[in-house]
Amino acid sequence: MIDLHCHILPGIDDGAKTLEDSLDMARKAISQGITHLMCTPHHNNGKYFNPADQVIEKVAVLQQELDDRNLGLTLLEGQEVRITGTLLEDIARGEILFTDLDDTYILIEFPTGEVPAYTKQLFFNLLSQGHTPVIVHPERNAVFRKNPNDLIPFLEMGVLTQLTAPSIVGVFGKEIQKTAKQMLKHNMLYMVASDAHNLRHRNFYLKEAYEEIKKEQGQSTVVAMQQMTKALVNGDPVTTPDFIEIKEKKFKFFG
Repeated sequence: MIDLHCHILPGIDDGAKTLEDSLDMARKAISQGITHLMCTPHHNNGKYFNPADQVIEKVAVLQQELDDRNLGLTLLEGQEVRITGTLLEDIARGEILFTDLDDTYILIEFPTGEVPAYTKQLFFNLLSQGHTPVIVHPERNAVFRKNPNDLIPFLEMGVLTQLTAPSIVGVFGKEIQKTAKQMLKHNMLYMVASDAHNLRHRNFYLKEAYEEIKKEQGQSTVVAMQQMTKALVNGDPVTTPDFIEIKEKKFKFFG
């Protein structure tokens, strides 16, 4: 099993603080059935700055620590990139890591409370250059929670989405869980990753998430999500399900 989004690198963002934290997270990941884990520290979010060369170096160091302890987990290099108006320039400068070596797929994080006005134009520019944005945890964004259909213009462009595992199992509360299930039912979420930060408050839950997805949507959806995750690592083309607009039920009350 592949985990596409995890903050396991020690001491560089709000994820693992120490090497011991990272090792504990690695052991937990292995117990979940994860074999390959993408290290995706926050980058350019106003607090953390983790350009490509630094991430590559830190992944190599942590991989050696895992190998020295015979922990069977393969680390991959990545970032959780905050959307900014300078993203294209950052890519040109070589500061950005994609999920694959062909620079096809990029994990994009929005601010929690908004979708920046320039997003659609930026995504158009990325796509025109052969880069496919992947919106991480849209179910936790206030705009999409208010109206999940606001995702549709991005899905129509060919943008992908990544559900965070704890959302679907209820760790972040009932509202986010409800939004996640609604988006899942309407084929608006294409893959799932842990977004694990630690073992105390932001654990993996990836195995549990796949179990919940199977219960909600069936094994075929689990297989499709796992296949898409693999495709993102390999830089392969993906096939997305047909999303469905959410029709709100209107109720009329008579006094």
